[in-house]
Amino acid sequence: MNDWRIYRGAGLPHDGVRRLPPPPPWRDFAAGRPHEPAGDDAGEDAADDVAEEAASGSPDAAPPDGPAPAETDPSAARRLGVRRRLVENHHPRPEEVEAVNAALYLRRPLIVTGNPGTGKSTLAHAVAHELGLGRVLRWPIVSRTTLQDGLYRYDAIGRLQDVQLERAAGGAAGHGPPSIGTYIRLGPLGTALLPSARPRVLLVDELDKSDLDLPNDLLNALEEGEFTIPELERVADREPTAEVLTDDGARVPVAGGRVRCTTFPFIVLTSNGERDFPPALLRRCIQLELAPPGEEQLVAMVTAHLGADAVTAGEDLIERFLSRDPGSVIAADQLLNALYLTQHTPQAERVTRDRLAEILMQPLDRPR
Repeated sequence: MNDWRIYRGAGLPHDGVRRLPPPPPWRDFAAGRPHEPAGDDAGEDAADDVAEEAASGSPDAAPPDGPAPAETDPSAARRLGVRRRLVENHHPRPEEVEAVNAALYLRRPLIVTGNPGTGKSTLAHAVAHELGLGRVLRWPIVSRTTLQDGLYRYDAIGRLQDVQLERAAGGAAGHGPPSIGTYIRLGPLGTALLPSARPRVLLVDELDKSDLDLPNDLLNALEEGEFTIPELERVADREPTAEVLTDDGARVPVAGGRVRCTTFPFIVLTSNGERDFPPALLRRCIQLELAPPGEEQLVAMVTAHLGADAVTAGEDLIERFLSRDPGSVIAADQLLNALYLTQHTPQAERVTRDRLAEILMQPLDRPR
């Protein structure tokens, strides 16, 4: 059939969905579920990717003695191969390298500003990959995010239910309620501040999406490198050390209800530039503004995601991206979407291919 369309808009049922090509690597959700294979060997392949990532010390690999990424982050396996290729092909500009080294030397967070798709989060993964710092801890920020979300969560309701069940059973279990640490899980920031010989990498993604209070609330934790867990402090006389769950899914001891880092983590705070941050936060950070990707960065990105052949086949789209109006905002992943779709619709006419590219590469800041 010489028709690239799956949905034809004719209202007649058909099984054309079977002709769908494999999804883009960054949208392959079956790869994130190695125990739920999409095909005969999909689960096996995904599990192999997880094992390879962990063994290589690449961006989403588990830290030493930690759980496998697929166990702690269901979407990690989907990103493993793509993220590895992306950081291996990452070509940072000199100012990016200098800013990263300044943050490492000074033990200061790095606040990275730039338009969507300029590689802000990739920078965190590239550092973790090159320096062998294990899985990147990711803290996505939304308008309702609080500092508490990043530090730890206490399941008070779960603990109360367990105590009530124990009392109802008349202590038949014989062991009493579980330790309070059972009901505490550290967030990404809390996990990054755990004592360690090597720094963890923490990506605080899109901090400019937060409410007005969060940037100021972060100041003390970023300056002191420690925080307290009041629930554990209150029982410290009876339970001096409690085991809590980390963001990685491991169990670690916390003494006296206080988490204090021994090695300050490498923290990347990303922002799309949608708001200004208070001077008190900026003073504590190394600032870096990323320019839109140039030809070298784009070619590396396309190669990492779609292979070298995609660069040649999509040369016209890459050129269109590079020659866009400097005042417009177009993300690099829009280019990737256009390259993937137009290269998987070889039956489409040239005018259709151009129209698809136009749909997928519309400026993000275009007035509505």
